[in-house]
Amino acid sequence: MGHICLMHRSGKRAELYGAGQDLLQNTFSGTVKGMGPGVAEMEFEERKSEPVIIFMADKTSPGAWNLPCTRSSQTRSIPQTRDRPTMHEGFRFEVIDVYENKRILLSAPEEIYDLLMFIGAMRRFIIRNVYRKDGVITATASTQKLSLIAGRYVGKDDPVLIVRCQSGLPAVGEVLEPFSFPHLVEGWMRGSHHGPLMPVAFYDANPSRFDGPPRVIAAGFQLCGGKLTGPRDLFDDPAFDDARKKTNEIANYMRHHGPFEPHRLGLDDMEYTTMPQLMKKLESRFVPV
Repeated sequence: MGHICLMHRSGKRAELYGAGQDLLQNTFSGTVKGMGPGVAEMEFEERKSEPVIIFMADKTSPGAWNLPCTRSSQTRSIPQTRDRPTMHEGFRFEVIDVYENKRILLSAPEEIYDLLMFIGAMRRFIIRNVYRKDGVITATASTQKLSLIAGRYVGKDDPVLIVRCQSGLPAVGEVLEPFSFPHLVEGWMRGSHHGPLMPVAFYDANPSRFDGPPRVIAAGFQLCGGKLTGPRDLFDDPAFDDARKKTNEIANYMRHHGPFEPHRLGLDDMEYTTMPQLMKKLESRFVPV
């Protein structure tokens, strides 16, 4: 039996600014909620060979996994899907409505348009689990959003994603391929902006420009006898240099908008920032037109 649990935590050593701000509770109460997003947990029967990729992102939110999870499951390797009947049947996606605290299970490809309608709204509808049609779990993502838990902006969500690969599941290269496109995600400075997600090596996981741009690392492991061997830094590859270059081009374009949308999140997405306090402060100065 394989069991993987991954959690992002922030330390308070060295008295760094904002250290621990994403930790809503300091003692374990029997649940991982509030212990420091993101948290992803997966349990499964270990196969003869069990490659696992753990993605960890910074300066963004759990919705960042929607696009890559969908595209890696819709494998572009036609020979593999033909030779692997279990993959040929497609996948099931468990989608969470984080605003209403509800979930729905949708099957692809037969319900692909229904699925895309929901997960295209990455702030509200988030993929939590991906299953093969025979019930085998393929991927698990963190879905915790700090602002919804705390009721205000208290830090980044720092989402994580666990993906099993090979042997009837998408290959390692197929799981990594969607990250060659730096798609736009929410987050960046104070979690209030849209920006491109940059795939980086471990040593480049230190965002600074405008507190970003958002970035992701990929740690490759081999699970054997219940123990993880690794990691291998999978984005430490010049093949992703063009993605990083494109990220910087998109980041420049978005930053030139300054405080204007679409760089800044829409008003509906700003309700957990200081916007409500500003509106209340100036409420008396608004007059009928």
